[in-house]
Amino acid sequence: MCAIPTADFDHRSTEPREAPTSTWLTAREAAQYLKLRVRTVLLWARQGKVKAYALTGTQRRVWRFLQVDLDAAVMHRKPVVGSVQPSVLAKERRI
Repeated sequence: MCAIPTADFDHRSTEPREAPTSTWLTAREAAQYLKLRVRTVLLWARQGKVKAYALTGTQRRVWRFLQVDLDAAVMHRKPVVGSVQPSVLAKERRI
């Protein structure tokens, strides 16, 4: 008899619980999802701001992104807050 691990089993039913799945996205799809440019998403991937996975076996680096990783990166980013007073006074501004 085979034992079923308790972590993968829903005790309320006899069916095994579904593992949460995440969608794999290309750089273009990730940019559309985040409403950013593709170049920004790729830059963030190289800088480590967004968790990305590089595919091997290609001459150029090809990135893939998990949707849950993108959600986590957006949720942990600090909001941009504008200053209350302008940093340059209107009288002193030269164009």
